[in-house]
This record gives sequence, C-alpha cells and structure tokens, in this order.
Amino acid sequence: MAAHTPRTLGTPEGLGRTPGLRERKKQQTRDALVQAAHVLFLSQGFARTTVDEIASAVDVSQRTFFRYFANKDEVALAVMADAEDYFIECLRHRPAEETPLQALRASIVKAWRDLGKAQTPGPGSIRSALELLRIIEDTPALLAAHLRRVTDQERLVAQVLAEREGLDPAEDLRPVVLAAVFGGLLRAAHLSWTAEQEPAGPEAMVTVIERHFDQLGPALAGHWRP
Repeated sequence: MAAHTPRTLGTPEGLGRTPGLRERKKQQTRDALVQAAHVLFLSQGFARTTVDEIASAVDVSQRTFFRYFANKDEVALAVMADAEDYFIECLRHRPAEETPLQALRASIVKAWRDLGKAQTPGPGSIRSALELLRIIEDTPALLAAHLRRVTDQERLVAQVLAEREGLDPAEDLRPVVLAAVFGGLLRAAHLSWTAEQEPAGPEAMVTVIERHFDQLGPALAGHWRP
C-alpha cells in the first residue's frame, strides 16, 4: 500500500518549515491527482472512474499514480484524510486545562474553520471536503473505506487523549469510550448535514457539529421523557 503523504496544512502554531523543490514537485503531482480524481468522481461517479483516467487527466503514468495512492479509495478520501490529520494536530495542541470533551470540540471546530479560511478551491479546499461527504454517502464501496478510516482515527484519538491525560488506555477505558462517542457524533453530524442539504461552507458544518455537541450531555446523562 502506498504511504499516506498528507497535504502540507501546517500546524496550529504555524506553517512549519518550507519544503524543498523536490517536495514541492511531489506535492504538486499529488494535488493534481487528487483534484483530477475529485472532478471525475463528481462528473461521472466513483464506480465509473478508472485509475487510468485519473492518471491520464494529469498526464502521468498509472505507475506514477500508484507511487502516491494504493487505489481509487485512497485518492478519493485524500481530502478528508488531510483534514483529519490536521484535526489531530489541533487536538495535540489544545491547552492542558481543557477537559477531554472540551478539547475535542474546540479542535474539530478549529479544524473546519482553519481549513475554510486557509484553503483556496482545489484538492484541500473545504468545498472539496463537503462535496466528498455527499459522494461518500452515495457510494457503498467508498463508504466502507471511509468507515474503516474512521475506525483507525478513533484509535488515534483515544491514544492522543490518553497521552494528554497521562492514562494507560489498556487500564482506563475512558479515552476509548470518548473517542467512540466522538466518532459517532461526527458521523451523525455529517449525515444530518447531507440530509438537510445545509449551505456549503465551513460555518454551516460547524453549526451542525456544535448542535450535536450541545445534545451530547443530555443524551448521555439526562432523562428524555417530558
């Protein structure tokens, strides 16, 4: 499987080091493949698009495509993967005095807003991420790949939470439980956004996510009957 080479989004504290010429060229090729795939998936559907068509759109060989991505699933999910990687960086940098739930909420809101401000239209744009959510829900094979990645991300979130709280997740189940709840909340928010046809844009998604967070406490601990 090809290694995941994330788009350079920087960190919450800054943009980091400036990449060299070779890295920039590799990044440009990767971005071009992601953008070409995204356009083809939107215009003719995920299932009908081939790796050859994606590579041809960028004027590279199939072999070059596979140096960057293992398969169509990986190139399709690259936009969301980059955004998720940035969210993890935001979580790692949250203040220690925040509770785990506060840190998760602040991190996901910051990630959506930062990506909305920083990215121009293209492979890393918020528009592409929102379009991709709808493609995922309409494509069973892609949804399965996305849910596999969500499971992997939940494990990583649990690990980050355990590290920041100084816990052993093998002995203390709270990081794992909260990561699973958080993953379910995001899934519900994404489904709500796609079902309601909310306006495209980071603030629309932030509104939906925060609405779900507002109901988390009452849903877990409160009485539901009037």
